[in-house]
Amino acid sequence: MKRVLARISRYSLPLAVAGMLMNAVPAAAILQKGDVAPPIKLTTTAGQPISLANYRGYVLVMDFFATWCVPCKNSIPHLNTLNRKYGKQGLQILGVSVDEGGEKEVKSFSAEKKIGYPIAIAGEDMQTDYGLRSVPTIYIINKRGVVAEKFQGYSEQTGKAIEDTIRRLIAEQ
Repeated sequence: MKRVLARISRYSLPLAVAGMLMNAVPAAAILQKGDVAPPIKLTTTAGQPISLANYRGYVLVMDFFATWCVPCKNSIPHLNTLNRKYGKQGLQILGVSVDEGGEKEVKSFSAEKKIGYPIAIAGEDMQTDYGLRSVPTIYIINKRGVVAEKFQGYSEQTGKAIEDTIRRLIAEQ
């Protein structure tokens, strides 16, 4: 009897796995370093239309955040500093809120935190295109529209790595 059960177990697991793989739905590709950035079509909370073409020739830091997210709040002073420090050298920063509370909530948050760069609200399609799984997620897109780096979460080390990447990309021709 033990042999029969062992034989059944030996064949049932591979068959079960094969069945699951055949029925699996392919997941959306997760945007990675070296990929061309997906198009963006947003309107800032100030009413300005934005597309990825607006940032051609600039280093773009795209910060996906939420107003309720503590690490997101912690990253804002650093992003403001980077904006002041490198803005005249070719850096652009775009805050992209994933909040569902609406524009009024995001505008209020932006004013409270004294955010010095444009803010827009991402729809579900954009969140899917950028493979968003958590906030904050920060993409750094080079002057040619290619993802140079992706950071998830925020810490002092992350902030330093972001600044190092920005300096390197600004120096590139």
